[in-house]
Amino acid sequence: VAADEGILHASSGGGVSPVTKDYCIIYNSNWVSLPKTLDNATYWSLENLTSTVLCSSSEVPSGVMKDKAVVVMRGNCTFLEKARIAQSLGAKMLLIASKSRLSAISDNKTDFEDVTLPVALIRYNDIVDMQLVLGNEVNVTLYSPPLPEFDYSMVVIFLIAVFTVALGGYWSGVAELENLKAAASPGERETRRKKEENVTFTPVTVILFVVICCVMLVLLYFFYKWLVYVIISVFCLASAMSLYNCLAALIGEIPIGQCRVTCCNKTVEVRLIFLAVFCIAAAVVWAVFRNEDRWAWILQDILGVAFCLNFIKTLKMPNFKSCVILLGLLLLYDVFFVFITPFITKNGASIMVEVAAGPFGNSEKLPVVIRVPRLEHSASTLCDLPFSLLGFGDIIVPGLLVAYCRRFDVQTRSSSVYYISCTIAYAVGMVLTFVVLALMKMGQPALLYLVPCTLITSSLVAWRRKEMKKFWKGSSYQVGWMP
Repeated sequence: VAADEGILHASSGGGVSPVTKDYCIIYNSNWVSLPKTLDNATYWSLENLTSTVLCSSSEVPSGVMKDKAVVVMRGNCTFLEKARIAQSLGAKMLLIASKSRLSAISDNKTDFEDVTLPVALIRYNDIVDMQLVLGNEVNVTLYSPPLPEFDYSMVVIFLIAVFTVALGGYWSGVAELENLKAAASPGERETRRKKEENVTFTPVTVILFVVICCVMLVLLYFFYKWLVYVIISVFCLASAMSLYNCLAALIGEIPIGQCRVTCCNKTVEVRLIFLAVFCIAAAVVWAVFRNEDRWAWILQDILGVAFCLNFIKTLKMPNFKSCVILLGLLLLYDVFFVFITPFITKNGASIMVEVAAGPFGNSEKLPVVIRVPRLEHSASTLCDLPFSLLGFGDIIVPGLLVAYCRRFDVQTRSSSVYYISCTIAYAVGMVLTFVVLALMKMGQPALLYLVPCTLITSSLVAWRRKEMKKFWKGSSYQVGWMP
């Protein structure tokens, strides 16, 4: 059995400048070979017979299929049985509309050697859209362009990821420097330590966090259609707060517009009130228009970057030991749910991939990724993912190590050597991920490459500088810091 992705190129039947649009199709390359380009393509008039499943020649009037492309509904009989009937009635192409997710076209071809008609599976919603956009007179043809070796949307993903990790780590270092300078007295120092304990991961909480991630992913796999709305709600709330924290930090550096109002015995700057309203409005607009592919991805990426920045800056790893445990366990988590679970699930699909794509064809997608529209036209952009994706975890998890390296630089006054080295290692890991992705033509767990690059680089820098013991423990050296 071979299942291949192709494109149905449709154009309106009349007019000087016909309207065209492409739709995803699934075909079997063992049954038919489609051209790679539209050069010298032959177009056929499309006859919409979605009122029938075409399991009998008596279902359609005589002559209605003659020299036409025909679309019928899926069900009641096999693909090749439909194709034999359509071919016998003079059809030139058979499209089978499916209301469920498109799947591989399979059948026993040896029993239908006389069938030479091109057969393809298409979404029923695409047929409806075709009528709405192009009208009732539509001409169609099929082709299957080769997959591009590299999509330049990956460059945008790379820049966003490296920028977020570098800025998040730097921001964490700035906050650490301010905390150390503020700790001038034992009372203030104790207050600062108590505040840090609320945002610090210990080895125990690291393990608990990974267990929660595993449980949540499994629950999403089985109860996706309910939990997806919980995740969307949490993302709106968290991203609005994160965007506020990021922009408030920038506004705080501007010495104008600092007028205040008093309410309920509390004083607040007016500009911060407007900022809060703006951030809430941004999250609400995204929630309402989240399925608008033309521009909603920009707002999701902005909110996502703010979320990642705030997470990296706020959550502190106490030492390199905790970083190794966190990154190591999440690497195993990533690999297990991507590569191992296909041997466990009934349909042979990866739990991670299924949840990311929306199990069982669910139209709602989890807002836990940076996404950029693919710039190279191919069948894959229509059938699978019209966007290049990078999960928040692939930014946040290595970003926590970069932030720890930056804070270690601040606390030991090591001229940012750890921070710069780890940031460069992250960029190298991203490039390695994209190279493997291009070679293997399948999604990759980015942590598989990011974790070794960042951990090994940080370890080598600490070993070369003879600071591994301090870098590993990460707490005993802080007390002696003086501004």
